[in-house]
Amino acid sequence: MEKFEIYKNLLLEWNKKFNLTAIINEEQIYKKHFEDSLTALRFIEKSDKTIIDVGTGAGFPGVPILIARPDLKLTLLDARRKKTEFLKALAAALDFPEVEIIWGRAEEQKGLFNKFDVCIARAVANLKDSIKICTPFVKPGGKFIAMKGAKAEAEIEEAEAI
Repeated sequence: MEKFEIYKNLLLEWNKKFNLTAIINEEQIYKKHFEDSLTALRFIEKSDKTIIDVGTGAGFPGVPILIARPDLKLTLLDARRKKTEFLKALAAALDFPEVEIIWGRAEEQKGLFNKFDVCIARAVANLKDSIKICTPFVKPGGKFIAMKGAKAEAEIEEAEAI
């Protein structure tokens, strides 16, 4: 819980300067960011060791997952420089020196393709586009976890057509 408290405090501090999240109520940060991120753990097996969080923003869902599963090797990827700067400060504050933080567009990271047991994305794009963007990162036998919201059923139907 101490790491989540550090995370929340740093998120709120940086959010005053940069728009990292619209959610600034502490209770909602725990519920809508931390708890929601942790729901993905049920799809991450003990045998999974490497995970990439594509379009991570302020570190969701990757960092909460790493707090719960410190045995994972985490890569955070985001196209916005200010968010990757926040992630560097966050990794230092949480004492996660092994976290790899990459600033850039997912489509341009060909050197990372087929390298991860798990690719996860939360609110990156619609499911159809997320599949195209994220699945190249997954090595054979790995998995892509798309964290979707209220429109998930419609996105699933659209994605099934590809």
